[in-house]
Amino acid sequence: MIRIAVDGMGGDYAPETVVEGAVYAANDFSELEIVLVGQMDVIKRELNKHKVLGGKIVIQDAKEIVGMGDSPVAAIRKKKDSSLAVCVDLLKKKEVEAVVTAGNTGAAVAASALNLGLLPGIKRPGIAIGVPTLHGISIAMDVGANLNPSPEELFQYAQMADSFARHIHGKKRPAIGLLNIGEEESKGTEVLKEAYKLLRDSSLNFVGNIEGRDFFTGRVDCIICDGFVGNVVLKMCESILETAGAMVIRELKKNPLSLLGAWLCKPALKAIRNETNYEEAGGAPLLGVNGTVIISHGISSARAIRNAIKVAGEMVSKQVNQHIVELVKSNSAVQNSAARTEENAGGGIR
Repeated sequence: MIRIAVDGMGGDYAPETVVEGAVYAANDFSELEIVLVGQMDVIKRELNKHKVLGGKIVIQDAKEIVGMGDSPVAAIRKKKDSSLAVCVDLLKKKEVEAVVTAGNTGAAVAASALNLGLLPGIKRPGIAIGVPTLHGISIAMDVGANLNPSPEELFQYAQMADSFARHIHGKKRPAIGLLNIGEEESKGTEVLKEAYKLLRDSSLNFVGNIEGRDFFTGRVDCIICDGFVGNVVLKMCESILETAGAMVIRELKKNPLSLLGAWLCKPALKAIRNETNYEEAGGAPLLGVNGTVIISHGISSARAIRNAIKVAGEMVSKQVNQHIVELVKSNSAVQNSAARTEENAGGGIR
């Protein structure tokens, strides 16, 4: 049985939606036990609205809440009894094997990195997210945890994304692409140029630089970028999908024949929606920390929470973190060589 702590008070629609999603997960996945963390009376009241099959959900009391607008560092320091802090503490004490939260992303990253520490060899954690493409799901990393990574950290992101793509999405030899302003090796900042060399000389299946137009083509299985660029791209894509959908509906309503055509295309449109629906991915893993942490969107629905819990369970059962440690260790010679070259040159590349 895999125990997963769920932040019952985290997210725009918590606790109602989070509790509902936890119930779905408990009922659907026999190998999981859910620890709902939050204000006891509130969680109990919501849980009583649902039917749980067996005793697969327990409640852990936590009196405080980290708000979506709270300063991440301040929240971690001052709110020791928040649902997020208690979730991470349970993972640190090994009373659970994973954490799922739809709450404050910055606070989740800070709490996890500070309290859990990092995997051996890892310098900075990063957030990975599944991107729907013409050839299945690709992994984009980082999308918000590290705004100014070094070349070595980008190299490690590629290794973490590779492990996640292999063991969660079944990619046998994931193709790695470095997001840049051009495909040529000479393009981009000094950080990207140095990261390119590390990737080129590693055991990874690095195909070179990719551009923004390659994001959804499926040309690569893992898209590597810094957290600033990744987050901007992610939010822009969300806006494009939302705007395009609204524009299509607006135009269809102008003409009865268009509405008839839309009705005939309904199965295809539904399939496209399912492929691009964030609910199916559920959440984004925070890779690199010494534990399994899934960060869901603040607006997550019950289905998204359920799927985030599912991914957390899969990461534990397939030992993704152990595979990351092994891959980083196997490529340590490349990184150490780069570090010596940088030291001999007399300075950093930040």
